[in-house]
Amino acid sequence: METDLLKYEKELYESGYNFICGTDEVGRGPLVGPVVAAAVILPKNYHLEGLTDSKKLSEKKRNVFYEILCKDAISYGIGVVDAKTIDEVNIYEASRLAMERAIDNLSVTPDFILTDAMPLFRDNYKAIVHGDALSLSIAAASVIAKVTRDNMMYELDKKYPEYGFKNHKGYPTKKHLENISKYGILDNYRLSYKPVKEIIEKRKHEKVT
Repeated sequence: METDLLKYEKELYESGYNFICGTDEVGRGPLVGPVVAAAVILPKNYHLEGLTDSKKLSEKKRNVFYEILCKDAISYGIGVVDAKTIDEVNIYEASRLAMERAIDNLSVTPDFILTDAMPLFRDNYKAIVHGDALSLSIAAASVIAKVTRDNMMYELDKKYPEYGFKNHKGYPTKKHLENISKYGILDNYRLSYKPVKEIIEKRKHEKVT
């Protein structure tokens, strides 16, 4: 049976809420760059055929949906937390902070917030496990966040093409790890992440010996 992606939203509409915000983040796994969240308020009973969790969509489809969602949304906000802060507070707290920032950047104050499994430090929210596949609002946020972060990686790739960011988006692929070992650690790498720490230690050891 097909999932009703407006199930949670409809329940909230019936309870008297009008401006329902979905929020999601991308970029927990990459070794470089920020974690990025989006918060989106869609029109009541909004429908966009094929919209679902951004991970299940092709890049081409995500880009199409991104343009449509940015145009159709009542409001959307972006929250960005850089690598230095990720190292300071840990990726879980940085993900929550990115969501909080995205919500604060909305031009319309939401009545209720749906998050992808993340508890927030505010009232009127529901954390839904696998929310990006169960709520249209969260799915919309996942698409906007994903395209926004990917575009950041494309910009980084223009500055440092030898690292291959356009291909791996900062995730720890074999090729990416080889490139870090070869070219070194850039300023926006997450120094607390194990693969990065291991490369730093290895390079220190090589200098000593």
